[in-house]
Parts: sequence; C-alpha cells; structure tokens
Amino acid sequence: MQRHSRRAFMGALFCLFSTRLLHGQQKPDRIVSTAPSITEALFALGLGDQVVGVSQYCNYPPQVVRLPKVGTYIKPDLEAIARLVPDLVVLQTAPLDLKDRLKALGIVFVEVPHGTLEDVFTGIQIIAKATGTPERSAALINRIQGSLQAIQAKARVLPSPRVVAILNRKQGTLTDLTAVGPDNYMNQILQIAGAVNVLAKSGVPRYPHISLETIISEDPDVILDLSSSQDSESERQVERAAVLALWGQNQSLKAVHSGHVYFGTSNVLLVPGPRAPEAAEALFDFMHSNPGEKKS
Repeated sequence: MQRHSRRAFMGALFCLFSTRLLHGQQKPDRIVSTAPSITEALFALGLGDQVVGVSQYCNYPPQVVRLPKVGTYIKPDLEAIARLVPDLVVLQTAPLDLKDRLKALGIVFVEVPHGTLEDVFTGIQIIAKATGTPERSAALINRIQGSLQAIQAKARVLPSPRVVAILNRKQGTLTDLTAVGPDNYMNQILQIAGAVNVLAKSGVPRYPHISLETIISEDPDVILDLSSSQDSESERQVERAAVLALWGQNQSLKAVHSGHVYFGTSNVLLVPGPRAPEAAEALFDFMHSNPGEKKS
C-alpha cells in the first residue's frame, strides 16, 4: 500500500471509530483477539460469535482457524486489526506505541495479564466486563477452579514424582534447553497434577536455560518435553516417535529407563486459559499411570 493511500485508509477508519464511540456502543459485536489464551477465554465465555479476528497462533476451538489473522501477541498487525473494524480489541500486555496508535484510531481495547493461573482468572474477569457480560465470569472461574481442585485432591493421596518440563530446545537435539522454573502458570499446573518441579527453586528464573547435564544431575522421575515446533496436533503426533527416540539415547536417566518421557502433542498444555483442567488432567494421567497405558 502506498504511503498516501495508507494515510487515507487510516483517516477513514479514524472517522468511523470516532462516530462509533459517539454513539456509546457498550456491548461489542466485533471482537479481535491477539493471543490464543484470549481467544479461548472469549469462546469459553460464550462470545465466540463476536470474534472476527485472531492471532496467527490461535487454533482452538477449531473454527478460529478460518478467521482473519492479525499478527502475534508480541507484534499485533495494526492495519489488519483496523480493517476488521472491531468494537473491541483484547491484548496481552502491549507496547506503549501500539496502545497509542489504537487510541489515535479510536479503537477500544483492553489489556489482560498473563503468566500465572491467577492471571487467567483476572483476564476472564476483564474480558467479561469489557464485553458487557460480567455475570459470566464467576460461573466460568468457579467451574475451572472446581475441576482443578478435584484433580489436586486425587493427586494428594498419590506419590509426587520429581519432574523436569522442557518448553524449548534446539530442534533435533537435547541442547539449548529452556525449562519450566518457579512462579509461572505451567509450574502451577504441574503442582496441581501432583508433580514436584525440580527446577522450581528459589533464585531460579521462571524459565531457566539449562543443559542436558542439569537433567542428568537432577535425574527426575518424569521428563515432559513440550518443545514441538510443529503447528498442528497431527504434525506433532508424527514428530512424537522421533522425540522419544532422541531422549531414548540417554538410558541412564531414570525417566527414560522407566518410560516416563512425555512428548506433548496438544497445545492445551501451553495455553494458559479455560482449558487448564484439561492440561492438569493430562499430566496427572501420564504421571500416575503405567508406561504402557500412557497417552500422548
């Protein structure tokens, strides 16, 4: 788009959004989400029909795959957002310049926190309030909390395996590992499922960079590899055998020798949101079943 036509395009949108604001519209009919966790919260709140745009990483529920994409949560595409003429944009913590540009266009937006389970609940409340459906947030949060409490109750009466969870690594190798440390959503889900995260120690970063030697030293009961670079669950399922074979080269590790290496093929484990009970249940089932019974 040429510079003058882009300026004209943005100017027209500014007039449109300014007019909309003057009419004082309260319940948004057109919502743009900029992150998978936001999209899942919107649908869980019964607002899926109003969602008109999502981030390029949003793929749940399945119908969002067909929706227009507006960049990533780190770098939302302002022009793609504006073309959708939204009544509301929901952001994770966004750069100041993006917020200023949204304000300049008169595009209404809210920000939600991310990082912990508590942030999930706060985000649901913010979204429900911004969409004029505050009564829905309590019911959804109560349902999530009740399910998590039931899983935690099951886990309390069982042994607590020592776990290392890997979020990223150099593909095809066991190097450049990024793991789950303390004070974050994934560590909380591990605890609810009955695990002891061996890297959730005082002074350790939320997401520490570690080496294979660290894992060998800790020798955990369970290794969770959530590092797939594939976009779809079917692609990750194909990748599963190769990943397990990669870890299988280290038979001295207790988790490898006993068949307790888990390769996550579902992004339910990585998206902080309403599916938290599904993530906790999947981890619980894996850690507390026999290797021959384990599911991906």
